[in-house]
Amino acid sequence: MEKHAVLSFAIAPLENGRTLTPVLSGTPLTELIAQFEREHGFDPAGGYGGLIPESFAYGPLDRYFMGESADSYWEGEGGYYLLGCHCGEVGCWPLIGQIMKTGNTIVWNAFKQPHRPNRDYSSFGPFTFDAEQYKSTVAEIASQFRST
Repeated sequence: MEKHAVLSFAIAPLENGRTLTPVLSGTPLTELIAQFEREHGFDPAGGYGGLIPESFAYGPLDRYFMGESADSYWEGEGGYYLLGCHCGEVGCWPLIGQIMKTGNTIVWNAFKQPHRPNRDYSSFGPFTFDAEQYKSTVAEIASQFRST
């Protein structure tokens, strides 16, 4: 039986809002991707930060993190922003990944850095989550950002 990652989010205050960073089984996604990029000799490596829901039109976060956004923008990107740039501008240096529901799991895979299209992220992930734990976590985080 495949081991599922446990999803949580780290929220940190900013001058212009709050940053929202996915945490997979206790390790921030920012750390996981930076380590992967260093191990693969990517330069620059890392440089990612959490998403700032107050600064970009993600729509309802529960739908967004389920890969159910009705916005066709995400189809053109080939996935969803899971991280933005450490500078706070999501489009400056995003990590994009696909979010798919398959049976009782949610899967994050097909990662890419759109500003470095020749980089190969095929061995990063996939990350699988138990659908019930994932949905519960996403619903909780969406409720915390609903007023923004």
